[in-house]
Amino acid sequence: MELIGWDDFTRVELRVGRIIDARVFAEARKPAYVLQVDFGAEIGVRKSSAQITRLYRPEELVGKLVVGVVNFPKKQIGPLMSECLVTGFHDANGDVALCVPDQPVPLGAKLA
Repeated sequence: MELIGWDDFTRVELRVGRIIDARVFAEARKPAYVLQVDFGAEIGVRKSSAQITRLYRPEELVGKLVVGVVNFPKKQIGPLMSECLVTGFHDANGDVALCVPDQPVPLGAKLA
């Protein structure tokens, strides 16, 4: 494991957002959803592609709080320009479980 300095960590903007829309990303090479995530007034709504189709259905994602990286450069994923990275962890089967706060927190709150 490579060690990083505190300054490296503080440069990553990990923020809380609420999924306001989720749809099947039909054009993706691997099964994925297109998510619209609201990170609050300061950051706004960002799009992301998320390969979380094995554990979640689009309708159950809407309203869910998630943790996302909002200061990566935009990335072209097929026809979608991804504007943030929604975070998660691989489970024992290799499926991605979302990283979520377990208590209500304000949209846009930074990881402490």
